[in-house]
Amino acid sequence: MLKIGEFNKLRIVKKVNFGLFLDGFDQGEILLPKAYCPKEFEIGDEIEVFIYTDSEDRLIATSLKPKAIVGEFALLKMISRNNFGVFFDWGLPKDLFVPIKEQRNDMEVGRSYILFIYVDLVTDRVVGSAKIDRFLSKKTYSFRKGEKVDLMIFKKTDLGYKAIINGRFSGVLYDSNIFQQIKVGQRLIGYIKKLREDGKIDLSLQETGFRMIDDLAGIILEKLKESDGFLNLNDKSSPEIISEMFGVSKKAFKKALGVLYKDRAITIEKTGIRSVIK
Repeated sequence: MLKIGEFNKLRIVKKVNFGLFLDGFDQGEILLPKAYCPKEFEIGDEIEVFIYTDSEDRLIATSLKPKAIVGEFALLKMISRNNFGVFFDWGLPKDLFVPIKEQRNDMEVGRSYILFIYVDLVTDRVVGSAKIDRFLSKKTYSFRKGEKVDLMIFKKTDLGYKAIINGRFSGVLYDSNIFQQIKVGQRLIGYIKKLREDGKIDLSLQETGFRMIDDLAGIILEKLKESDGFLNLNDKSSPEIISEMFGVSKKAFKKALGVLYKDRAITIEKTGIRSVIK
């Protein structure tokens, strides 16, 4: 079955002056324009191509890789608008269309927005939507506290940032748990901090427990190595300086220093910390 808006492995059925025709199963033959044809091929070969519709709503294949495929969220730049909707650059010759009903009120040409990519079941066109929450799963999840997850930041709130978890769920990063600069559209590794009874998920950008402290201790040693064995900060340094250099809380930093000091890997001086590892 052909998957519109995704990559498909299709068989070459014939060559023409302007490209190759591929077997599109129940959709008939689909053109792969000459500019995107492989240099070497034989009739009957299977090749991987992306399928979407051209400006005349005909199915067409390309070897180009879009910035997102159907079922994904992506940060894309808005480039134009008309009476029916707006258009975004998604890395293909035909821009991604976002219908009026799927827009946000504040959308402006030249700005970038998080969109969800899907196939309009009425037109079979690949389109986008800026109404992110509508496409996030409301089903029960099976995360564990401390589990490592993929995050995509999609909204700033009064409490912090909302993030998409593993491309499906929604969670919150509270300002009090953020120790580095982040922005909408950024992709990060995060961790499940708390699973609330109301179904909401609290997130963290740092691992919890001893493993996080051990990893941080290793990072501190690497920083010391890069700085000729001395860093001008210690357990008395301000939380802001620690956050800027290591992206962690002062509490976590002090615990990591304690581990290193106990292992006799560092000395703690009035003006900083010094490595004793030769």
